[in-house]
Amino acid sequence: MVTRRRFLAGCTAVPFLSYLSLNSAFGATPPSMLVMAMQLDNITSLDPHESFEAIGGQICGNLYQKLVMPDPQQADKVIGALAKSWDASSDNSVYTFHLDPAAKFADGSPVTAEDVAFSIERIVKLDKSPAFIINQFGFTKDNVTQLVTAKDTHTVEMKLGAPAAETFLLYCLSATVGSIVSKKACLANQQNNDFGNGWLKQHSAGSGAFTLRTWNASETVILELSPQFSGESKIKRVILKHIADPAAQALMVQKGDVDVAYDLTTEQLLQVKDDPKLSLVNQSLSAIMLMSCNTNNPYLKKPQVWQALKWALDYDSIQKNILSMSFTTHQSFLPSGFPAALDDTPFHKDLGKAKALLAEAGYPDGFEITLDHYSMQPYPDIAQAIQTQLGAIGIKVSLIAAENRQVLTKMRARQHQLALTVWGADYFDPNSNTEAFCVNTDNSDNARNRTLAWRCSWSDDEFNKLTEQALHEPDAAKRIALYHQIQQLGREKSPFIYMMQRTRNTVCGKNISDVHMTVLEQWPYEQVKKA
Repeated sequence: MVTRRRFLAGCTAVPFLSYLSLNSAFGATPPSMLVMAMQLDNITSLDPHESFEAIGGQICGNLYQKLVMPDPQQADKVIGALAKSWDASSDNSVYTFHLDPAAKFADGSPVTAEDVAFSIERIVKLDKSPAFIINQFGFTKDNVTQLVTAKDTHTVEMKLGAPAAETFLLYCLSATVGSIVSKKACLANQQNNDFGNGWLKQHSAGSGAFTLRTWNASETVILELSPQFSGESKIKRVILKHIADPAAQALMVQKGDVDVAYDLTTEQLLQVKDDPKLSLVNQSLSAIMLMSCNTNNPYLKKPQVWQALKWALDYDSIQKNILSMSFTTHQSFLPSGFPAALDDTPFHKDLGKAKALLAEAGYPDGFEITLDHYSMQPYPDIAQAIQTQLGAIGIKVSLIAAENRQVLTKMRARQHQLALTVWGADYFDPNSNTEAFCVNTDNSDNARNRTLAWRCSWSDDEFNKLTEQALHEPDAAKRIALYHQIQQLGREKSPFIYMMQRTRNTVCGKNISDVHMTVLEQWPYEQVKKA
């Protein structure tokens, strides 16, 4: 028999395999421990300069600090984190950051300007998926060491390749990839000049509130409060358990075996929303659900096919019958709540128009295609609805279900045909998603910037030029108008079918309070309180 004592001891040493494999309830969790049931199978790395998924980014946000961060009270405002202040040159091409001299890494060593310069160099030279966020400021493997320098122990200077708006630079530095790592720890654990990447996938070297004790892929993540954390927190340990089945998550939080259920679908949310032992914390997230067309596929090269797919889907039916409490219909790449976002929904089910577009493309009888999608709910149900709805216009869809990270890895290798995924913005600026969905200036397999457009083998000079123009437009109203124009063009001329925007309904025990999540799904665990 598994006792509660043995369960808690096991959580500190071995992976938690499956709630469904256990046959007893464990009762309330300890007051100093936050235990969450989550879908963790999209984590590919916990190196903040490689991690590029929402949950991985959330975890990294608790392990690391950046120079700056979005204001928790006002997400479109940036405040200092490791940087107490900063200065910009008159032409916005040189930025100087002044560090908090009291900041320390978890091992007790001070956070210095040398660590910051090393972190930026590491991002650029590792050149992992999120590196493009920093690379767009003109940093390259050849020049980054000269452009980002430590002027003294607590002063960092960044010389940009070209002038950049202050807010744009700061938003980019506030992304997960902007995390500052310990130079000493990374170099002490590097192999084959990997800057410690192999080691940092499963260890931490940051100055955040927590340190990483354990990560077992698709099983468990365990964090412990950093000995250097200077704030007040009664949460000393956080245990994240990979529970793929939302129904199992619901049962666990109802029984008190976990404090939080993170991934309940509409079906479970409707069942637990009136439970007096539970509370729901709602937050609209920047995550956009979409279907992507790989234009390397001969059937998916033509804009008429992209348009046919957009008119074949019954968005309202999918939202009402599958996603009523977890997503809202949204048909643009900028999330609602972001500057310049378009919230109208012009597409609806029109089979006649969809069939006519297919015929115009040269496929009046349709074709066969595959659709990759996440294996956890609600994505199988959504994929089946898409399969049925595209079947109505003659497109025979074969569904390929896999763990989240497997689907993403396949897309990053440009090996998908159609893919149903969710994309979250990296920083609170319109350029975040515009860059990802619209820019691809090098469509070769070894391109430096591997955006979503690149993953779909799609490049359009009009989008490249308009995105660059909007990025550097100094007039705020004109900049907003440009992003409106790009979104409208994206609806007509891009291979992305934007479908929904996520609403996160975090289900907590009544004894849990002070859950503060942002639109970018960042959640400081140290702020949580347990009665």
